[in-house]
Amino acid sequence: MPEGAELDERLARLAGSLEAEPDPGAVLDEIVAAAVDLVPGAEEASISLVVARRLVTSPHRTGELPGRVDAIQTQTGEGPVLDAAYDEQTVRVPDVRDERRWPEFARRAYDAGAGSMLSFQLYVQGDSVAALNLYNRRAGGFGEESEEVGLAFARHAAQALVGAHERGDLPLAVASRDLIGQAEGVLMERFRIDGDGAFRVLAQASRSTDRRLRDVAQELVSTGRLAVPPEA
Repeated sequence: MPEGAELDERLARLAGSLEAEPDPGAVLDEIVAAAVDLVPGAEEASISLVVARRLVTSPHRTGELPGRVDAIQTQTGEGPVLDAAYDEQTVRVPDVRDERRWPEFARRAYDAGAGSMLSFQLYVQGDSVAALNLYNRRAGGFGEESEEVGLAFARHAAQALVGAHERGDLPLAVASRDLIGQAEGVLMERFRIDGDGAFRVLAQASRSTDRRLRDVAQELVSTGRLAVPPEA
C-alpha cells in the first residue's frame, strides 16, 4: 500500500511531465509503470485504445498479459475494457474465473493468466476511446483502495491522452511504445528473460536514474548500454 506522501510525490511528478513532455507516449508509459508500483494489487497495467467498439489494443503496457487479454476482447467482442471504455467509468472483476458478465471472455482470459482486473474509463470521443487497466494473476487482487488510487492515475492518463488527441500526437505515442518494445527485445535476448521481466528492468533503470522510460529505452537501442544493470 503506498504511503500518502509517496503517492502525492509520484503524481506531482507525473503532472509536471504532462506539462513539459512533448512526447505523450513517454508520459503514458510512465503512468502505467507507476501504477504497477503504487496501486495496491497491480501486477501489470496498460492503457488500451478501442476503435469502433471492437478493436482493442494496448500500445502502452508493462508486459505481455495485457496484450493477450486485449486480443481476447477483440475476438469475443466483450470484456471489462469495452465496458469501462464505453458504458461505465470503473469496472472491477474480482475473480476472472467465475465472472458471469462475459463468459467466453472470462474463460479465455483466465487461461491466459488473468486472475482479477480493474478498468477505468479515460475518455470517449467518437470512435476514439481509451481505458486504464490493472491486472493481478490471482483472484481478489483489488480492493476499495485499489480503485481510489487507480482513479488518481486514470485522471492523469486521461489528461495526457486528451492532450495527445487534440494535438494529433497519438501516432507519436504509439511510436514511443514501439521504441520501448525494441528495448525490451534487446533485454530479452541479452538476459534470457521474458517481456514482463524486460519491462521491469527498464522501469527499474528509469526510477534509479530519474530519467524518462523512453530515454532509457532510446539509449539502450542506440548504444547497447543500460543505465543500471538488472537486479539479480
